[in-house]
Amino acid sequence: MEFDQIAAFALSDGDFPESALDMAATLLIDTVGVAAGAAGLEVGRIARDHAFAYHGAGQPENAASIMFDGRRASIPGAAFAAATQIDNLDAHDGYNPTKGHIGCAVVPALFAFAEKMPDLTARDALMALVMSYEVAARAAIALHASVSDYHTSGAWNALGVAALGCRLRGASPDQLRHAFGIAEYHGPRSQMMREIANPTMLHDGSGMGAVVGSMATLLAMDGFAGAPAITVEDVAAARHWADLGAVWTVEKNYIKPYPICRWAHASLDAFSGLMHAHGFGVDDVAKIEVNTFAEAAALFTEMPKTTSQAQYSLRFALAAMLVHGQIGPAEITGAALNDPKVAHALSRISVRETARHSDRFPESRWSDVTVELSDGTRIASGDVHARGGPEAPMQMQEVEDKFHIMAAPLSEPRRSAVWAMRERLMQPGVAFSELARLVRAPAEDTHA
Repeated sequence: MEFDQIAAFALSDGDFPESALDMAATLLIDTVGVAAGAAGLEVGRIARDHAFAYHGAGQPENAASIMFDGRRASIPGAAFAAATQIDNLDAHDGYNPTKGHIGCAVVPALFAFAEKMPDLTARDALMALVMSYEVAARAAIALHASVSDYHTSGAWNALGVAALGCRLRGASPDQLRHAFGIAEYHGPRSQMMREIANPTMLHDGSGMGAVVGSMATLLAMDGFAGAPAITVEDVAAARHWADLGAVWTVEKNYIKPYPICRWAHASLDAFSGLMHAHGFGVDDVAKIEVNTFAEAAALFTEMPKTTSQAQYSLRFALAAMLVHGQIGPAEITGAALNDPKVAHALSRISVRETARHSDRFPESRWSDVTVELSDGTRIASGDVHARGGPEAPMQMQEVEDKFHIMAAPLSEPRRSAVWAMRERLMQPGVAFSELARLVRAPAEDTHA
């Protein structure tokens, strides 16, 4: 596909199927819920304070509200703060072939760029969001196909942010081209497996992807030139863009049931299925054996000391599920990281890589779990795919329930108002500012 065709898709109104817009509305509200849930995390407070202190706007018209904070920063600063916050409560959407996440960067950018667009309709905002998902997905796949290292999402979702910003700012195709080049050149090509081995607040790099993508838009529109993006314009990348506007990858994104690395979800779903089917509890289990794909087997193995380590740990996630029967923000923060019952349960869990599961990654996420009970009985799950995506979708009621769990720092009336926007966003004439107003003020309870 030629660049002018990509630019026409990114910058012009076209045929966006209702199913894609509806999915974008769901992903948007789900991501807002995660942002609210992460407001009390230490990393969220650091990111917001940093943006306010060091990323201020010189002119009021260039400022944007920081999600769930009440203060304002520059557009790139506000996008950085919220994306970092969302990225560190690992419950946001993703797309299997990208091996990463789009919404955690483009959703904060949408709110930041839309701040000075009071007439932006919700449907126009959804079209911009769908477009950015489609651009980011293809940039990701093109990048993974062109390099040997496994790079974090920020390396490529920066291009989705740049596309979104250019569309909302009314950029020309030439300005979009420069924005792509700037975003790709400066995108954080950080090594994902390095973060997996040593989990920190860096997480999946989406905070830097959001700030770089936002800056790329603004720089390009100021006349700053960037070299053509390899992941967009290189001959080898063309095949990854050929179906743009025909295949809607946004509809294939998954929604996470748990705030844990997606790689652990298949094992969690297999194990929770056994728990519900057989009714065993923590005192009934002698050991748990997990077969999974190589990347999941490489997740953090020890009892975590931080929330970042907890979210990148398959063994801790299973132990927490066994002890608590669920995994939400409360199970991966604060005192939950020092629970002796969870530590004891973790010692009974073994994880190994299995070739048949590795062979299906990244297109799929499969695992199987065998539980040996105290009386010697062994029960096996069989192969299970992680829930939440097109292979095993969650019901809308499950998505709503998850939203209320994640967005618990918001008052019940405010949560309900945000969730109600999922349907209102699809209605003609509804202003995007209706939702934006609900996410600007601080969360009522930010004690993690």
